[in-house]
Amino acid sequence: MKLALAATLVLAACGNNHNGDGSGNVDGGGSGSGSDGGAGDGSGSDGGDQNCGTLRGVIRDFHDHNKVAGANPDFEVTPNPDAVVKGLVAATITPGGKPSLSANPPAAGLITSPATFAQWYTDVDGANMRFEQDFVLTAQTNGSYVYDNGAYFPIDDKGFGNEGNPHNYHFTTELHATFPYNGGEVFTFRGDDDVWVYVNGKLAIDIGGVHSASTATIDFDARAAELGITKGSEYAIDFFQAERHVTGSNFRIETTIACFGTIFF
Repeated sequence: MKLALAATLVLAACGNNHNGDGSGNVDGGGSGSGSDGGAGDGSGSDGGDQNCGTLRGVIRDFHDHNKVAGANPDFEVTPNPDAVVKGLVAATITPGGKPSLSANPPAAGLITSPATFAQWYTDVDGANMRFEQDFVLTAQTNGSYVYDNGAYFPIDDKGFGNEGNPHNYHFTTELHATFPYNGGEVFTFRGDDDVWVYVNGKLAIDIGGVHSASTATIDFDARAAELGITKGSEYAIDFFQAERHVTGSNFRIETTIACFGTIFF
């Protein structure tokens, strides 16, 4: 399908870096147990370079389960129908900064079990392979910042390879960052397949399932009460995407947030 973001993106930013505990709140300092640039456990960061407009992503490659015995069965599945499936993940992020499968996920989401889903955003020997890649948000004349890729195949011929396909279609992307909420911020994503975005630990974008490119927007002012955010403070934003089906892949972020602070990946 056409895709959105893929793997763990880490946004480097203007201002100081911050550490997060998975709750969505930013403590303005302290130490975490993850490593900057290493295979951290999603619970912290030791800081790093500061840079506006650059995203660093962790992309995890998976097998086409139809071609490799014992591979994660969630990858290379055929939707019926091709549609967004809401309610697949819990409404709040886990303490470790990951999404968890909801208690009763719709069958149309084509996720086999909590155990298979747990592999999507975790390094698991034999089940997935991890890669890191930088993304650049380009400033637009309207004051927004955009990353737009209508043929998003970041790990072609890498990892487990294309497995007989013209592209490597089976991977995830994960992003963790902080942002200063000053008022007026907007974050829009367009892509496929599954995409979930948490703000302050609360689910703010829910376009799960195997589907064609779909769009969702967070208007932070309009949803401030729902998300528990107050102007003048800094909050966590956590982004998760999966590409699980051939043949297209789209990934577009447009936001008025100029700079993000790295938490961890």
